[in-house]
Amino acid sequence: MLPLLFGLPLLQLLILSNAATFEIKNIKFGYIDNDHSSSSRELLSKFSASSYFNIIDQYTDKKSAIKQMELGTVDAVLEIPNQFERNLLKSKTNSLSVSINAIDGAAAGIENVYISQIIKDYNQSIHSKLYQQEQQINHPINVMTIPSFWYNNTLNYKTFMVPGILVLLVTMLTLFLSAMNIVREKEIGTLEQINVTPIRKYQFIIGKLFPFWIIGLVVLSVGLLISKVIFNVPMLGSMALLYLFAGIYLLVVLGIGLFISNFTDTQQQAMFIAWFFMVVFILMSGLFTPIESMPYWAQKLTLLNPIRYFVEVIRMIMLKGAAFADVRLHLIVITFYAFLINGLAVWSYKKVS
Repeated sequence: MLPLLFGLPLLQLLILSNAATFEIKNIKFGYIDNDHSSSSRELLSKFSASSYFNIIDQYTDKKSAIKQMELGTVDAVLEIPNQFERNLLKSKTNSLSVSINAIDGAAAGIENVYISQIIKDYNQSIHSKLYQQEQQINHPINVMTIPSFWYNNTLNYKTFMVPGILVLLVTMLTLFLSAMNIVREKEIGTLEQINVTPIRKYQFIIGKLFPFWIIGLVVLSVGLLISKVIFNVPMLGSMALLYLFAGIYLLVVLGIGLFISNFTDTQQQAMFIAWFFMVVFILMSGLFTPIESMPYWAQKLTLLNPIRYFVEVIRMIMLKGAAFADVRLHLIVITFYAFLINGLAVWSYKKVS
């Protein structure tokens, strides 16, 4: 059990933190150059110079390019029309055709942003060249924006993902262990012996809950150490406040596990039910999908999800340096859940004296 309790979650933290990314790299890119001019070659050179694109091949017509997209050879195809440079010089305007494989809608949206940004940069550079060639005295006015990135100035996705993944792993570990706890006593036949002892129900639940509560805090501590040493995630806020919230949050998760364990007869049943709720909690936690992007009814439903609150709080404390006043509402909600869930766990345990 020791390798499962400590080794596996930490290994998962290292793997998932490097694998879970919103960045799209090595986009398989193809093009159709019907113009073969210096302007079209300059545009294509910008794509080849980008680290996000991997130019696969040049195609002679749109049909063959789309065929390769159907086979999965390319993800995006740029078509440069005939007389592209001539139209730029003559009418100062032109259009490009971009075809993107949108089976994965999220990836297609990001790829479209990357392509549009490269074309925008090319548009600005060619715009300046055209005006210089015409020797215009009054150059067009360009409005520039200088972004300032707060809380994650390097735009490192690991800074955003590592705290959330740590919450996920601590939750999975404590939920599964507590869900299999009482049901294990049922399988080996020791629950009947416990039932005839003079201990009260709440004492039994506390005895079952406390060891896993300690284990959850230890795994959280090791995970925070890895986050700082290996991934260099900032820790701007109070660690005491983080541990206060984590301690109450673990009571909620362990209470859910014990509640499930009270109504199941085998470890397999407990595992399946715990996994069912875990999948729902993960998908509606805002860890991988922003809650703001969900339908309105789903956003309201996430208010019942305890993982949502811990994911928000750990990011607020570690990345923004949030104080007690900033997480007070989250703390009130999670404390209410802790009393409710553990009360149900004590009530649902059928002790026959």
